[in-house]
Amino acid sequence: MCDELTEKDIEAALHHSQRDGLQEGASNSLTMDRRRFSALSAGAILSGLVAPGALAATPVTETRVNVEMPNGVSDSYFVHPAEGSHPGILMWPDIRGLRPAFEAMGKRLAAAGYSVLVVNPFYRDLPAPVVGPDAQFSDPDTRQFLRGMARKLTQEAAISDATSYISFLDAQKQVDTARGVGTAGYCMGGPLIMRTAAAVPGRVKAAASFHGGGLYTDNNDSPHLLIPKTQAQVLHAVAENDHERSPDVKDKLIAAYEAAGIPAEIEVYEGTLHGWCPPDSRVYDEPQAERAWERMLALFDRAL
Repeated sequence: MCDELTEKDIEAALHHSQRDGLQEGASNSLTMDRRRFSALSAGAILSGLVAPGALAATPVTETRVNVEMPNGVSDSYFVHPAEGSHPGILMWPDIRGLRPAFEAMGKRLAAAGYSVLVVNPFYRDLPAPVVGPDAQFSDPDTRQFLRGMARKLTQEAAISDATSYISFLDAQKQVDTARGVGTAGYCMGGPLIMRTAAAVPGRVKAAASFHGGGLYTDNNDSPHLLIPKTQAQVLHAVAENDHERSPDVKDKLIAAYEAAGIPAEIEVYEGTLHGWCPPDSRVYDEPQAERAWERMLALFDRAL
């Protein structure tokens, strides 16, 4: 999960990676400079995620949308294949919110045959993006700012938001309501996909989280307590350093899903640090991010 200890792990890894790179004259995915993404659009980021020509066969249409919520309006990003109706996907960004990297990920998923809504989870406070491209969670002021907004996403608020987002998707002609809805979440989006699956169990048939934090806690609003209320097949892709800090969580989640009879794939991704999936992350690990992406596509193909 995103906290000071996670940031210490990241800083230590970056320090060693940069030192080794200087000694060996080599580069490493961990040394990626976030500023290289600061001037890039979603399309430019996307070009680095997908092989040339891969999108040509599936043109997509992207729009900025305002989703009516009980507590305001969520400025979000909706992208889908240019023709036909397709399974809907609700994508929850990490704690830095909706931004070009997540628009690129949504567009890539749309090109795979899905109608994707990437949301601004902090719409109660600000339109997206809520921080600049160079903002880092390691900065105390940035961390305090983002956490202040994230705390408003209580379980009750998250379930309400998820219900509204899925209602929006189901009202779009580009969404095939005869097929299930999927959801994907990163970092703080991990608990949110579990709450989404419980919010509309009749619609949500697949849920995937990547380096999600707080999936199993001792609190009475722990996401794992909602598992018996869900019907979604699940993927939890776990960062290695998160697992090292809480090695019992994986087994507890496995037991909870087994007890509920819910198919779940829960795996620790070797060598990864919390935040390894978004392409603008300081610890982006392309090979493992691609592997996690393929597991998500397999889940959606199977369940939706």
